Amino acid sequence: MKPIIRLGYIDLSFHAASAALVQRILERYGYEVQVSAAPHEDMFRRYGAGAVDMLASAWLPASHGDYLAPYAAQTRTLGVLYRPYCIWGVPDYVPVDAVQSVADLLRPEVATRMTRLIQGINPGAGISRFSRAIIQQYGLDRLGYHFENGTQADCFMRYEQAHARREWCVVPLWHPQFLHHSHRIRPLDEPLGLLGGQDDATLIVSEPFARDMPVALLDELNRLSPGNAVISELDHLICRGGMSALQAADAWLARSASL
Repeated sequence: MKPIIRLGYIDLSFHAASAALVQRILERYGYEVQVSAAPHEDMFRRYGAGAVDMLASAWLPASHGDYLAPYAAQTRTLGVLYRPYCIWGVPDYVPVDAVQSVADLLRPEVATRMTRLIQGINPGAGISRFSRAIIQQYGLDRLGYHFENGTQADCFMRYEQAHARREWCVVPLWHPQFLHHSHRIRPLDEPLGLLGGQDDATLIVSEPFARDMPVALLDELNRLSPGNAVISELDHLICRGGMSALQAADAWLARSASL
């Protein structure tokens, strides 16, 4: 009978992409991988309660550090899969001399053209927390800017629709993400430092489970680091290319093996 490992990931497509790469490696070492997804806080609670053994991944230290903190003592950190960071971005057709910084959104000539809706994803995401703080601390709400939570489809489709109409808009986003594979999105300067900086997307496993894993497997997982551009590409294959996460992972693994 194959040993079982329960692999969790946050229920967003690019997390599914990185989890699929981890799954294929685990399968090569003979594991039966039981995969589950949940929103941010829920997945960390499941991890802490022992409902999942491994999580791909925790964004440390800023975005998910508070979620992991209660369980850090029982956790072994493995490889850094990619290095995510959050942005507020605008389409590249918005002139840089008009909008270079979040503070520029307050300029009257910008506010009259800019869509006031900042469409986000679920409330537990780091970008959602950061965006709510930006709205308040820059005083953008005084001019009618408002951040709304929604699904990832709400956020991404809103941007694609606005881009097709050449609207001036702000998208609360992050790297890696599939829109960067198909669009040029310019990050705005954010001088108050509310976007959390760069994190390490760290593969984590419960310490009791890690003790029973083969050393060679742990070494390979420590070395697994596809990076931002690869995860954005896989995310694009999933969200716009019609592939499953495993199909996208298999395509990349096959290509990388041939290099």
